[in-house]
Amino acid sequence: MRLRAVPSLVVAGALALAGCGGSDGSGSGGGTADLSVGSAYMPQPVSDMAAGFLTITNEGDAADRLTSVSSDVAGQVTVHETVDGAMQEVDGLDIPAHGSLVLESGGNHLMFEQLKRKPKQGQKVSVELRFDRSDPVTVEIPVKPATYTPKAGHRTGHETGH
Repeated sequence: MRLRAVPSLVVAGALALAGCGGSDGSGSGGGTADLSVGSAYMPQPVSDMAAGFLTITNEGDAADRLTSVSSDVAGQVTVHETVDGAMQEVDGLDIPAHGSLVLESGGNHLMFEQLKRKPKQGQKVSVELRFDRSDPVTVEIPVKPATYTPKAGHRTGHETGH
C-alpha cells in the first residue's frame, strides 16, 4: 500500500520527495518505478491546440511507460514522438529505470487538442499522467509566454538569481 503514497508526494513537489522516508533506493522485492515530474510548462496557445513539455524522472529499479494523458482543458491529449524532425502520435513512451523521459520542444511532447479554453500566461493547467505500472500522477503545468524557451543547463542543480 506504500505505492499509493508516492504519487501524492510527487504532486506536492520535489521538496516533499526529498523528505520521503520510503525512497532510499534500498528496494526489496521485484523493483518498482519511483516517478517524479519536473520542468513542466505549456507555451500559451495561439490556436485550438497547445503543446506540453515536462520531464519524468524514475529513481526506481523498474522501468515504466507513460501510456496516456488527460486534462480538463482539452478534449484530447496525445503523446507524440519526434523522429528525424517528423512528429507522430504514439501509444506511449518508455521511462527507463534510474533514468528519465524528457518531453521538450523539438522532441517528444504532449499535444493538447480541441482546447475547451485557451489558458493564459500565468495560469496553470491540471494534467493527469497515466502509466503502465505506476499510479496516475496529477501535475499542475504553468502556462508560459508563447515564445518561452527553458534556460540551457536547467538540470545541473545550480540555481542562479537567488
